[in-house]
Amino acid sequence: MMMVLKVGMKVRGTVTGIQPYGVFVDLGDQNQGLIHISECRSGYVADINQLFSVGDSVETLIIDIDEFTGKISLSTRAQAVNLNVLKHLKPVHRRRYHYWTDYQLSIGFTSLAEMRGEWLNEAEKIF
Repeated sequence: MMMVLKVGMKVRGTVTGIQPYGVFVDLGDQNQGLIHISECRSGYVADINQLFSVGDSVETLIIDIDEFTGKISLSTRAQAVNLNVLKHLKPVHRRRYHYWTDYQLSIGFTSLAEMRGEWLNEAEKIF
């Protein structure tokens, strides 16, 4: 029976290979995923070999499945996020700034049209 994998699932697998750019994990049922070096943990990873060894059993989170190639992207970094903490965060109330605008004044095109004659007379006197 083949397991159907979906984004967001937590899966356990075995490390089958380590490269400078990430770790390959066997998920069983002919499925293999990659934990990119940026998804291994938060912060800088100098040597990925210090975090993983071939044969290690790792708990990962599926963060993406390419719909065309079927490649599976995994993360151990996302496992470290405590979702309960995120649920209890208070929303940030941003202060609303009030800038002066003339939208409340009813100066529209008609008041400009009324002033046009005066402006033309002033311009004729100057030039």
